[in-house]
Amino acid sequence: MLQSAYTPDLTEAGLDEAGRGCLAGPVVAAAVVLPKDYRHDWLTDSKQLSRAQRESVRTEILKEALAWAVAEVSSQEIDQINILNASFLAMHRAVDSLPARPGLLLVDGNRFNPYPVIPHVCIVKGDTKFFAIAAASVLAKTYRDELMIRLAAHFPHYGWERNAAYPTVAHREAIRQHGITAYHRLSFNLSALQDDLTKYHPLQG
Repeated sequence: MLQSAYTPDLTEAGLDEAGRGCLAGPVVAAAVVLPKDYRHDWLTDSKQLSRAQRESVRTEILKEALAWAVAEVSSQEIDQINILNASFLAMHRAVDSLPARPGLLLVDGNRFNPYPVIPHVCIVKGDTKFFAIAAASVLAKTYRDELMIRLAAHFPHYGWERNAAYPTVAHREAIRQHGITAYHRLSFNLSALQDDLTKYHPLQG
């Protein structure tokens, strides 16, 4: 079972992101503060849960969390500052949106741009070690999946409602056939996938 806390007394916010490896859409991050004695029988990294499990545990997290926030960084911002910095920025924005300042940030991964004033600790595979990080993973993943489902209604060729804009064979083939959208990340070398570089589909809605 995952651990409930890293320290005995500090208020801890778990941080994680979703969508870092996608070809389109924003990168999304969540910050979650859970009670010190929080327990859950099967909460873990969102990628290891089914969609139904994620939806179920999300409802519990939103009910039990002392505080939570979700934030995003757009594909245009990703192209400007690169995906690593965009992931950190999304986490910073999530912390910015918390109703109260935590005493410590538990960050999934091995790198982070320090947040002003609040200390942090990076934890490799933290979403399989601490409930707060796992909860952030679930909130970020479910938020982003819902966003990509809504965008898929405007851009049906790419299968975002199924692949969440990850580089699946079907998504790559759709880029070759239909070009890119305003939500694709140009810095991800999408031109190599396109047959016709003049194809560009802004949002029609």
